[in-house]
Amino acid sequence: MSTSSIIATTPSQNAWVDSYQKFLPQWQSFTLSHQAIIPITISRVNQFDAARLDVEMSAMLKEQLVKVFSLMKPGMLFQYEPELDAFLEFLIWRFSIWVDKPTPGNGLMNLRYRDERAVETRGKVRTGLEGPGLTIAQKIWYCVATVGGQYIWARLQSFSAFRRWGDSEQRPLARRAWILIQRIEGLYKAASFGNLLIFLCTGRYRNLIERALRARLVYESPNMNRAVSFEYMNRQLVWNEFSEMLLLLLPLLNSSTFKNLLRPFSRDKSSSSTEDETSCPICQASPTIPFMALPCQHRYCYYCLRTRCAAASTFQCSRCSVPVTAMQRHGGLVDQKNSQLLTYR
Repeated sequence: MSTSSIIATTPSQNAWVDSYQKFLPQWQSFTLSHQAIIPITISRVNQFDAARLDVEMSAMLKEQLVKVFSLMKPGMLFQYEPELDAFLEFLIWRFSIWVDKPTPGNGLMNLRYRDERAVETRGKVRTGLEGPGLTIAQKIWYCVATVGGQYIWARLQSFSAFRRWGDSEQRPLARRAWILIQRIEGLYKAASFGNLLIFLCTGRYRNLIERALRARLVYESPNMNRAVSFEYMNRQLVWNEFSEMLLLLLPLLNSSTFKNLLRPFSRDKSSSSTEDETSCPICQASPTIPFMALPCQHRYCYYCLRTRCAAASTFQCSRCSVPVTAMQRHGGLVDQKNSQLLTYR
């Protein structure tokens, strides 16, 4: 092999630098594409609780604002209720999302909004919660959808209901607009239900607005522990079960039977005996329309005696246990219309 051919095949001194710069982008893209991405899971309960807390916060602010107009004409504030709700929602958006701060509910649940489109999954990842907040366009569209959209829809529904667009006697154009509104509402509810199912599976985007804007809720601080108190929930469950049991049993109980059972254990028997002579044995009150039960001559309320005689084939006097055969107006005047209530034996 000649010397000239050896010199021709020998690489230059900077050949390795040129090769390194040539293959460096490909090597970086290959390594970054195979870099492990930390999967994060945001609690679905926290996200739902944050939405509920935001609603309750709006209700509290609305209650305080309504008290300011308490001395105004009744019913006047009801006409401007959609504007009031929109104003409160705008205030919450202005001092939370617009200034890159979480809403009251999100702040209590340690959540913040993150722009999912700009998340650098190939960069330096430590916790998986990194990522910028919402852009200005996302914030504006969020306000337009939540505040403006809800206000326009509420006003449109109230206006269509007041104008009675749904009646068949209205103009065809109004009738078609009413049908269109109902269809749009049905489609929105169906889409919201589908988004709820997807949210329960993936844990991302709890409503359609967040999904359209790609605004995801993530933890603001990765080191904060979840503090859940079940004390209030337990009290609420116990009270609900107890109230349902009372609602089930109270209609089945006979109050007069319990009064008769507890009467021997009363403290002042002398006063009770004197009260028995002047009060109705059934309701224990002074009769407004007094009637006498025959033949025992005990005084009853007309409605108490009439209902007991109508309910039982043989009604016995609550005081002397004598079967009642007739009823007579107190004072010696017989009620001719109701004197036919005889012979229950």
